[in-house]
Amino acid sequence: MTTHHQTPDELSEFAELLRHEEEFPVGREPVDRDRRRRRRRRGLLITAIVLALTLAASGGYVGWALSAPLSAPVLSSQTPAAPIPFAATIAVPVEGISAVSVAGADEYLGAGASDVWMTSGTDETRPIASISKLITALVVLDAEPLAPGEAGPTITFDKADHDLYDEYYVLGATIAAMPTGSSMSQYDALATMLVPSASNYAEAVATWAFGSQGAFLSAARAWLAAHGLTNTTIVEPTGINARNTSTLGDLLAIAKLAAANPVLVQILGSPSVSVPGLGVLPNTNNLLGIEGVTGLKTGNLGEGTYSLLYTATLPVGAAGSLSVTGVMLGGSSRQSVNSSVAALLSSIRQGFRTVPLAEAGQVVGTYSTPWGSSARLVVSDRASVFTWSDTPITVNMDTTTPAAYEDGQVAGSLTWSAGPDAAASDLEIEGSIEPPTRWWRLTHPAELGAPE
Repeated sequence: MTTHHQTPDELSEFAELLRHEEEFPVGREPVDRDRRRRRRRRGLLITAIVLALTLAASGGYVGWALSAPLSAPVLSSQTPAAPIPFAATIAVPVEGISAVSVAGADEYLGAGASDVWMTSGTDETRPIASISKLITALVVLDAEPLAPGEAGPTITFDKADHDLYDEYYVLGATIAAMPTGSSMSQYDALATMLVPSASNYAEAVATWAFGSQGAFLSAARAWLAAHGLTNTTIVEPTGINARNTSTLGDLLAIAKLAAANPVLVQILGSPSVSVPGLGVLPNTNNLLGIEGVTGLKTGNLGEGTYSLLYTATLPVGAAGSLSVTGVMLGGSSRQSVNSSVAALLSSIRQGFRTVPLAEAGQVVGTYSTPWGSSARLVVSDRASVFTWSDTPITVNMDTTTPAAYEDGQVAGSLTWSAGPDAAASDLEIEGSIEPPTRWWRLTHPAELGAPE
């Protein structure tokens, strides 16, 4: 604060006045009235000067106090904790052996998920029963390809073909009528061997395509070798023989080859087929349409040997749909295999989830001032992130200086990351910082000054 200092001349004059006052005691008349008047004028002048200087100093402080800059509000904040997702529980089949490949989710499930993501049991060679018919169809279509929507050449069945009906009936295999002299298209013949799994049609079609069973087996071995399926053995086209064997890895590869053939996709994805002369034939794969199953082929050689080679399309929210290829061998019954596969697919689908991160208005900080005004820093929008299982979620908070400390002003952001996915939300001020009163400014000079 500025103070007024009197000059030496002013002080000497003031002392002179006091001295003259002492020279004239109370009650005595002054000797010179003009001199008295001059002395009075000088006293009034000095008083006016002191008062003016005092008021000038006081007015300068007031002006400074009312206009001095203020320090910025102080933010006290804490980054919100990232949620910890719970791990997915995969319903691994408890009987037999199985394997699953998942395409379209390597960034979530890990590199290689589209090859083999999960297995249970040992990858040993086992009988594949009627899954053999799928291999037969692939070998036949390699020699006699069909375009989508094409029926193909006509196959006429002779007496030798008709005799297959009785032969496979005695063996207890699935069969379909094949009268001598009857005929049907290649497409319908393939559908009859695959959908109701008619063994007599499998042998008849294989003989038709290659001229003999020996020639078919040679072609099958060459086809398996060409595709690197060295752990698969085919000794006849139907799977009735337990020496038709394969492994989980080979069967996943075979399933993918079949899924790449649009004709087989159409046949194997049909709950039933209508064949001239045979009527409507139901698919042995009654898991079609359940938990996204789209195909492929069943097989069994009796109790404890029930198997399923399957494809499925799983919708999993933000990741779109995943393509699943799987195999299960050695189930105790068709029902147990279906239940195991459905549970497995359901658990994979449920392992993908959207995790809530923050709610709109969630408080993450408070702005405070020396004069008592305050405001809150809050999350602007509700946020969530798509993730798989217990993928770790990280969070980063970045605060910025707002344009003004007013309601709705953006003052930072929150960013969450979970594997390949991320989410973000602005941070905004809730409420407004009110300026201090004039009285507070005048009485708190220590709080005033240039901002830090």
